[in-house]
Amino acid sequence: MSDYPLDATAALPAGEIAAAWDRELPGVPTSSIGVITPLWRAAKRLADERRRTLARLGVDGATLDLLSTLRRSGEPWTLTTRELTTQTLVTAGAVSQRVARAERDGLVARAPSDAGRRAVAVTLTGEGHAVVERAVRELLEHEERLLGVLGADERDALGRLLGALLDSLPGRDDVG
Repeated sequence: MSDYPLDATAALPAGEIAAAWDRELPGVPTSSIGVITPLWRAAKRLADERRRTLARLGVDGATLDLLSTLRRSGEPWTLTTRELTTQTLVTAGAVSQRVARAERDGLVARAPSDAGRRAVAVTLTGEGHAVVERAVRELLEHEERLLGVLGADERDALGRLLGALLDSLPGRDDVG
């Protein structure tokens, strides 16, 4: 069984869950259930949608993260492995594995960097550029449709509220 509240059996409305705990553990605060339960459920559904979309596009999330980071850096779409580690918030070993896989697939090229004797520069290839642009365009268009139920002001407000919540939580800010 997966972790609550991400399992398939967690279909009760959050209000019913809170009411049950109010009955079973009187005095224990339950208002967080009305926020955290739908938030977990939305995150799960959005993650599932992203995985399905990326699978349809033929790219995995780790590779897209690498290619997107390079593409967002601006021309000549080159960063050192150290910069990639900082910007993607994954370990140097994970960056190395991602780069090796993307290089094998012809999506990036590695070369010595001017940044230092041991520094390695990673550059987006033409094929990598085409893959990331297609994938990001299709992914963002799909996710835009998923958020279509919310107006622009609602999206802005939700983004601010979630940002404030995220900023208040302990731990690394490693989602994005």
